Amino acid sequence: MRKNILLLLIAFSAGSLFAQSRWTTEEEEKAIDALISEMTLLEKIGQMTLFTSDWDQTGPTLREGYQEDIRGGRTGAIFNAHTADYNRELQRMAIEETRLGIPLIFGYDVIHGYRTIFPIPLGEAASWNTTLAEETARIAAREAAAAGLHWTFAPMVDVARDPRWGRVMEGNGEDVFLGKAMTEAKVKGYQGEDLSDPFTLVACAKHYAAYGAAQAGRDYHTVDISERSLRETYLPPFKTALDAGVGTFMTSFNEVDGQPASGNYHLLTEILRDEWGFEGFVVTDYTSINEMVPHGIVANDADAGELAVNAGVDMDMQGAVYYNYLEKKVAEDKVKLAKIDQAVRQILRIKYALGLFEDPYRYNDMDRQATNIFTVDHRATARAAARESLVLLKNENNALPLAKSIRQLAVVGPLAESQEDMLGAWHADGRARDCVSLLTGIQAALGQTTKISYTPGVSVEGDDETGIPAALAAAKLADAVVVVVGEKWTMSGEAASRTSITLPGKQAELISQLHQTGKPIIVVLLNGRPLDLSNIIDHSDAILEAWYPGSEGGHAVADILFGDYVPVGKLPMTFPRSVGQVPIFYNMKNTGRPFDAGNKYTSKYLDESNDPLFPFGFGLSYTTFNYETPTVTKAASEGDFTATFSVKVTNTGKRLGREVVQLYVHDLVGSVTRPLRELKGFQLVDLAAGESKTVEFTLSKEELSFLRRDMTWGMEPGTFDVYIGGDSRATQKVSFEY
Repeated sequence: MRKNILLLLIAFSAGSLFAQSRWTTEEEEKAIDALISEMTLLEKIGQMTLFTSDWDQTGPTLREGYQEDIRGGRTGAIFNAHTADYNRELQRMAIEETRLGIPLIFGYDVIHGYRTIFPIPLGEAASWNTTLAEETARIAAREAAAAGLHWTFAPMVDVARDPRWGRVMEGNGEDVFLGKAMTEAKVKGYQGEDLSDPFTLVACAKHYAAYGAAQAGRDYHTVDISERSLRETYLPPFKTALDAGVGTFMTSFNEVDGQPASGNYHLLTEILRDEWGFEGFVVTDYTSINEMVPHGIVANDADAGELAVNAGVDMDMQGAVYYNYLEKKVAEDKVKLAKIDQAVRQILRIKYALGLFEDPYRYNDMDRQATNIFTVDHRATARAAARESLVLLKNENNALPLAKSIRQLAVVGPLAESQEDMLGAWHADGRARDCVSLLTGIQAALGQTTKISYTPGVSVEGDDETGIPAALAAAKLADAVVVVVGEKWTMSGEAASRTSITLPGKQAELISQLHQTGKPIIVVLLNGRPLDLSNIIDHSDAILEAWYPGSEGGHAVADILFGDYVPVGKLPMTFPRSVGQVPIFYNMKNTGRPFDAGNKYTSKYLDESNDPLFPFGFGLSYTTFNYETPTVTKAASEGDFTATFSVKVTNTGKRLGREVVQLYVHDLVGSVTRPLRELKGFQLVDLAAGESKTVEFTLSKEELSFLRRDMTWGMEPGTFDVYIGGDSRATQKVSFEY
């Protein structure tokens, strides 16, 4: 078959039918022309069809007979199949048992690691460390590629502001600027400099678009937002992914402006292709073409397929809609053959970029798999990433760090001994038995010199309190108590929304009773979303947010608990005082009646403060930082604008520490209302005890631009307040006019 392709390439050597893309050379475009001319309609539709294997299940259906579909040229892509030998055999079927021998592309949800599992993405966003995020994505790609994979369904770049939504764990939180920075890092980490490098994966920006705005925080639910909100808040991270070179986009389950995303021409063609110039391919999420029928936009699967392909969907994930109905739609002239060819071309371009036509088995090396997965170096990076993801929320009277000379320590809580809850959702081939539990990490840190007792006290869920007396007895004998509580890993992720975001079960009651012993109570949280901690905040001396920290999580938490590492994490998402405040996020707009405690008729609650429990950007350290008043140096000229802001930051404590210095802007008056604060810059600054550094930020016109009243993008003259500090409540500011 490879000889046939070569002959066809020569036949088309006079010139390609399409201009060269970013993914292919001129010669490769000629080869694609030749191949498309040789393909039957059913073979083309096969390239547009993605089926799951039976290796793993990440959606509501499995498909039997996918191997026969491979042999018949009826599918060009497989997901949920991995390991070098397993995928080699499937690839062999495609290469040796089909008429044209077109290689398969293998995809998988490599979200925060393949076998070596890093913190969940929301936790990693709490590091604000884009260099580290790029490195963890690079390692994830290296391991997954060694296991026969070409494509990851990551990063998830949805801006999310409702912690009830379980998939907040999979993204970068509530902020556009931070989300863009982490998105760029992840795409570069997965894809590297050259997709033909067999240690890279092609990335997939998902879920396009506005999935994070699902009403009531309920997964798969309706989204109803303005075009302004779409373009200002929800689309920018996707544009960043595209600018970083992402090869694929995935559609979302939700509708936007009454049109499900998988049939939304405005999103998929007008914006993604025509405005942004995207040259990769678009894949749906799991069966989302079929799901346009219950959405009520089409009457049946056949019409759903017609709507999707004409809107700009190139590949149908799992639903078999193109497989079953697209041939008939072409025969009826409801789908043009040119549209099919365009989709196939975009898919083949990515396969060429991955080097699969040059060597379809380049990702199927068993020796490479054996030496590149779960290595010592990868685990060391996992430990470092977990450490930087941890956020110290409270530390009353310097309860932390604990002294390693502590005589007796009580470890309590239902998650302290759990290995599987280190992983979090979407943990690919991560294995619980490989994970370091918190109890194991604590034991390793203290060795034999400290007496450590452990009792769970309660379960994560349920009303059983019979274990609390044993926990209290252990606490009374101890010098301090570490309580490990939170959510089971299955309580966040896809299809895991919650109406209550307090600690489930009797965990809060356990903490309350432990507090009454008078011993220092150190709470460690394992969870995939911001929680309402109002019922434990006063019963805890210290609270450490650990998210789901990954394979080396137990060691990383112990590093923080015993002072071997100083906390550096900052919240990427606001923690509310109660679910009644949700959605709550730092860059809300003002009202015509802003809060006034002395005036009932202003914007506030009768029974709760407007303020969150912990704001965006918040995180404590084992040292303290002082910010002086910022200064501004402005340089402006016709058609251009830059302004440089300087602030002196001093470590006023007794330990080395890292501060995430954050810059926020408030545009006081605009042609449309502007948020009270917007993050527009951040820097990670390491300071020794007593050391000072001057930190500089430069803002250009782009950072101060927005979607104006006439829906054009640009900056308007006016007065701006710039705040620089350690979280979104920073008080030190400087103002300037332009």
